[in-house]
Amino acid sequence: MGDCDEEVDFDLLDPAIQKIINKAKAVREKAYCPYSKFAVGAALLCDDGAIIDGCNVENVSYGLTICAERSAICKAMSEGQKVFNSIAICAEMKDKFVGPCGACRQVLAEFNVNLDVYLCKPNNEILKTSMAKLLPLSFTPNWVSFSS
Repeated sequence: MGDCDEEVDFDLLDPAIQKIINKAKAVREKAYCPYSKFAVGAALLCDDGAIIDGCNVENVSYGLTICAERSAICKAMSEGQKVFNSIAICAEMKDKFVGPCGACRQVLAEFNVNLDVYLCKPNNEILKTSMAKLLPLSFTPNWVSFSS
């Protein structure tokens, strides 16, 4: 990936990446966001080729809201998936790409600090980045020793 983010052409992407982008766009439509009206969809590409998606689910008690990225991670865990190569995140914020919030960045880094991240808009504009870029000097399980 290098040191900079890169806009990429959907039609030139690997078919597996196209699938997660399409899945993130589709699941975004299922988001429960009656308060913010800010729908987000995410789709993880697992090491074995499986695709796990998730959407944001808001709550009137805002702190209980779960983001699309963490929704996808939780669903993946419940399906026995723990190794991820890429994630696509789809949201609409006019001319800006929407990256994961800080909490989601930390949760994603837990599983793969080198994860490829595709930020997409519903119109198929795509920005490729990485967890290493989004969360430099990340705190990961490699830093922690749980000896007794």
